[in-house]
Amino acid sequence: MTAASVKDEKAKATVYIVDDDDGMRRALALLMSTVGYQALAFARPTDFLAKYDANQPGCLVLDVRMPEMSGLEVQQHLNRKGSMLPVILITGHGDIPMAVQAMKDGAFDFLQKPFRDQDLIDRINGALKQDAENRATLEKHAELRRRFESLTPREREVMAFVVDGKANKVIAIDLGLSERTIEIHRANVMEKMGARSVAHLVKMNLTMGGS
Repeated sequence: MTAASVKDEKAKATVYIVDDDDGMRRALALLMSTVGYQALAFARPTDFLAKYDANQPGCLVLDVRMPEMSGLEVQQHLNRKGSMLPVILITGHGDIPMAVQAMKDGAFDFLQKPFRDQDLIDRINGALKQDAENRATLEKHAELRRRFESLTPREREVMAFVVDGKANKVIAIDLGLSERTIEIHRANVMEKMGARSVAHLVKMNLTMGGS
């Protein structure tokens, strides 16, 4: 990735910060601005949850122990909503068991106070990379699904036979159609799906979960 593309990724991403400690929250927001990340800081988890946009790339830096909701409760709420936002937890020594549970529930990582700025930046960089990869995978799946839905019912039938390794002649017999008609349907399937080969089509089908 070039320096320009790294800068673009930073400009697109939002680092959400949720911490009820005013000093810590301001310090984290300032740190993000010094390394070129856009930050949105919240003192209350409910304020964050009300403003959070699932379509916005980014990650969440989350204090574990807060009076309104614990970091673990915030993460569980996000999980119930199907959020894929990577979560980095900030913990005190006594909060380690809670952080371990959060990791089991899918948190990206946690940092124990006090921590070095660079350690947090490294984790944020990793979390944003994971978020970008997750979003790229979802977009790929969505694009394949759009292509598949553009197929006619008959083309979907033919595609199912093709990915099963059936020859045109066999497909024609099974569907009661001419071999030439199957060739046309097969060509349409390959074109609409953007498949370079049968192996590529099989891989697409597996990516979609074997539609």
